[in-house]
Amino acid sequence: MNRREEGKRKGERKVRWGAFFATAVIIIVIILFQWPKMKQAPKKDKWAFGVLLLIGWGLSMFDLQHMGGPTAWIEALFRPFGKFMEK
Repeated sequence: MNRREEGKRKGERKVRWGAFFATAVIIIVIILFQWPKMKQAPKKDKWAFGVLLLIGWGLSMFDLQHMGGPTAWIEALFRPFGKFMEK
């Protein structure tokens, strides 16, 4: 059995790289259009703008439409650390 079949059997989900990079491009476009307007905004607003964009970008790595509930999120988030700790 190859790795791909093993991953499917264990219930692992793959990162959707296409969606991730598409989101990255959209974020870059948002920054290009909004940053001139943000230059006059207070520092807090700039930080909030950046943090919200980063959160959206990070969440784009997960297949949120097919993910169960909070426990599935935690499992998907910490699964790579479990594999690292086994070694």
